[in-house]
Amino acid sequence: MTEPLSADSPKDAYRVLARKYRPQSFEDVIGQEPMVRTLRNAFSANRIHQAYIFTGVRGVGKTTTARILARALNFETADIHTPQIDMPVLGAHCEAIMESRHVDVIEMDAASNTSIDDIREIIEAARYKPVSARTKVYIIDEVHMLSKAAFNGLLKTLEEPPPHVKFLFATTEIRKVPVTVLSRCQRFDLRRIEAPDMIAYLERIIAKEDVVVEAEALAVIARASEGSMRDALSLLDQAIAHGNGRVEAEEVRASLGLADRTRVIDLFEAVMGGDIGAALADFSNQYDSGADPAAIITDLADFVHVVTRLKLVPDAAKDTALSENEKQRGLEAAKTVPIRALSMAWQILLKGLGAVQSAARPRAAAEMVLVRLAYAADLPSPADTIRDIRNGTLPGGGGGSVQPTGGGTQAIAPPAPRLVASQGGPVARAEPRAQLSSPLPATFEAVVALAEAHRDIRLVTALQRQIRVVSFEAGRIEILLSGATEPDLANRLSKALRDWTGSPWVISLGRLAPGVEPPPTLHEQREAMRAEDERGVRSHPAIRALLEAFPGAEITEIREASGKAEAETEIVEGALDAPFTDDDL
Repeated sequence: MTEPLSADSPKDAYRVLARKYRPQSFEDVIGQEPMVRTLRNAFSANRIHQAYIFTGVRGVGKTTTARILARALNFETADIHTPQIDMPVLGAHCEAIMESRHVDVIEMDAASNTSIDDIREIIEAARYKPVSARTKVYIIDEVHMLSKAAFNGLLKTLEEPPPHVKFLFATTEIRKVPVTVLSRCQRFDLRRIEAPDMIAYLERIIAKEDVVVEAEALAVIARASEGSMRDALSLLDQAIAHGNGRVEAEEVRASLGLADRTRVIDLFEAVMGGDIGAALADFSNQYDSGADPAAIITDLADFVHVVTRLKLVPDAAKDTALSENEKQRGLEAAKTVPIRALSMAWQILLKGLGAVQSAARPRAAAEMVLVRLAYAADLPSPADTIRDIRNGTLPGGGGGSVQPTGGGTQAIAPPAPRLVASQGGPVARAEPRAQLSSPLPATFEAVVALAEAHRDIRLVTALQRQIRVVSFEAGRIEILLSGATEPDLANRLSKALRDWTGSPWVISLGRLAPGVEPPPTLHEQREAMRAEDERGVRSHPAIRALLEAFPGAEITEIREASGKAEAETEIVEGALDAPFTDDDL
């Protein structure tokens, strides 16, 4: 399993763990069993593709797998002369291939060789047979970095390569690889390595390295590496150096700026219990110990996810990546914290994490996330509140404010307005009521509707906010100008109406007698109606109870209804069907 030293490498030269324990055969590859099984079947049936592409996140073994496959294609011993997946011993070409120094296995970094000229060299060289190996193999790392011209130049050779040539590609950005290239390759998606597999692999390495490592420290490293074995080995290397041969969980957290998992659980219990004082004290202690604010929020969100899984999936307690403390306290939390509160906490933390990462003062931003979470922990969801209103059990709602009918639940609200609310809270907007029913507009509202139909937004705004109508008849309008208006507004309106209706219009500027109040603009009329409608809606017991249950909520829209059946509060069904979002708080 250990990578052999090259002939010119000094025996005492130190190699990092990621290189020292790099897989040498498919038996050493962990977490990629589907890929290995597919390749094994293809080799057994002699159905070896001319091109393979390996994709996945960093550190899962894309380039290493390509080298192992190149070794398998050229595996040769005194008794074996065909490609082999099982390679129990080093073949004639194995050592040179795994050390990237074989003349017939050419590795190219597409990040630094992106041009069509680089691809032309490959195309030209591909015509010649290998020097000593069975197959000439081209390994192109980060293939998505090739230019468009380079990809196009490679297509023909990739589709019909010489029989002695194979192409192996690796990329972290599979979406940037043209479909024309992907269609000519057999694709393998390398998965993130699961924490239990990673911990078991690290334990085997620890045994070989003769170091003392706490089991919890391995769990910390596995979580921090996020499925990347290379990252895990690098972190283990760093932890061994930091602890001088002894790796403890506390030291790993300190060196990586991670939060103490036990303290994170204490923080979770404080915020979910609404104890913001204890929560801020716990956060401050972790921060003073060197934990990064974003790491604390991330770990807190991670534990919310753990509790949710423990609540919904009984077998989740068998996860070897969880410590006994996490399992025990997570199961206790799962019994008491409802899914609604966990879902709300997840959304607040997820949104808050982005704010913490981009804030000029991460600590302050993280503390505000905790404040928000603590005060939202016991807040009822819109669905719960609506159910209480339906049942007449919401404090201040009053009995019978919402009555069931044969066709569903009906809010006995003022007969005209209908509440149409998003989960952010109810709110009022007057709907345009004017409609054009004849070639010549019969009302000023119809003039506005005509301007809207012709998409003259500038004129629509002026008509609604800058014109006060003294008198109106078809073909003649007497107006007053309100505030700062364009000097030629009357002439522009007259010309527009003539063009739209085909009839001449006279727009005159009127005068008011002393002491007479000027007529309101359309905007002022609608604002007045909106205020009146909102007062009517707010006076309704059900709506009043809803606003009291959600401090800070606003009425955002009120629409006209044709009758009682239309007056059913749509917020009821909307809140019951829609998921709770962070914007509801």
